[in-house]
Amino acid sequence: MLLTRLARPTTRVLHRLSSTSATQPRPSGVAAALLAAKDPNFTMAPTIHSEFALNDRVGLISGANRGLGLEMAMSLAEAGARTIYCVDLPPHPGAEFHAVSAALRTMRLSGKLEYVSADVTQQETMWSLGKQIGEKEGRMDFCVAAAGILREHTDCLEYPRGQMEDVMRVNVNGVLYTAQAAGREMERFGKGGSIVLVASMSGSLTNRGHAWLSYNTSKSAVLQMGRSMACELGSKNIRVNTLSPGHIYTSMTAAFIDKQPELSEKWASMNPLGRLGRPDELRGVVTWLASDASSYCTGSDILVNGGHHAW
Repeated sequence: MLLTRLARPTTRVLHRLSSTSATQPRPSGVAAALLAAKDPNFTMAPTIHSEFALNDRVGLISGANRGLGLEMAMSLAEAGARTIYCVDLPPHPGAEFHAVSAALRTMRLSGKLEYVSADVTQQETMWSLGKQIGEKEGRMDFCVAAAGILREHTDCLEYPRGQMEDVMRVNVNGVLYTAQAAGREMERFGKGGSIVLVASMSGSLTNRGHAWLSYNTSKSAVLQMGRSMACELGSKNIRVNTLSPGHIYTSMTAAFIDKQPELSEKWASMNPLGRLGRPDELRGVVTWLASDASSYCTGSDILVNGGHHAW
């Protein structure tokens, strides 16, 4: 009897939430099924694929010449994004970027990657870039701030000022300026959007045996930056989340692993899956965060670390 009484208001609430959502023009899931049962003119259709789709959307990704940034750019292009502006420091894109661009053309996707050489630590440059993209494309839908650097093992009591400042300038200031560049355009167009700040599990824990004071500190700052921005921008329907990868074999981590091969086994043993992560294992989560499928997720940190934090 209790379940029967509860079912009616729950049905009404589900229908009301589905039909009034700003990012969901038609009901989906259970609400759609219930509506179809009442209204013979309402045609049921699967919506889960369209919820993850980024058709005709435009975005900005920093650190996208290679590594995780490029991997994420490719996944969002495959999800249907129209244009993804890939920002990085080198004056010209590298071989990996050209290979990905060629692969997207081979797959005959409608979207494309546009390489932009820019320094994420220069606020005026990033703001100007965001405005140029907005004026050209007429929209800004998502942003992934992925540019970051990691310095060699350094004793915390001897940490040089210049090295600390360099890491904080890229990993904290650069992330903020990238998010601002996209967020200002999202606000201007008034259609909301999704901003993903790439942090690290190192922002929530300390990597055993590694003196990475500046890196760990910078990633902790990114976590707080994400929460703070989410609270300020929620009323504008701009969602802000952080993504915290674990030990992923990339060009950045290769600088350590290739010099010390024993690190690969050591790092792998620190998580329940017993292996390092692959860059492609971040494709699904970044697509989810950029899409309407995560429309009620903001101010969150998504850990993708093989369960490293669970031990």
